[in-house]
Amino acid sequence: MEILQEDNAKKGSFYIEQNNQRIAEMTYVWVGTDRFIIDHTEVNDSLKGLGAGKQMLTKAVDFAREKHLKIIPLCPFAKSVFDKVDAFKDVL
Repeated sequence: MEILQEDNAKKGSFYIEQNNQRIAEMTYVWVGTDRFIIDHTEVNDSLKGLGAGKQMLTKAVDFAREKHLKIIPLCPFAKSVFDKVDAFKDVL
């Protein structure tokens, strides 16, 4: 599964496309220049059970680490993963 990213300096998303349609998306909004809020995650039924949400979150964590950013997980899905995965807590 390829996770893509778009960002316009105000908001952005990590997403998965299939046949030119987004079938999974995790959206975020910037808070200043050093942190962003993950506010929503949606995964199409065709990807349920395949770990698409966690893969998008892993991509977000990798992005935050590369750019020395912090993440605020307001999305219930993202928050639940952060609560369970200690290895991601360095970007909180």
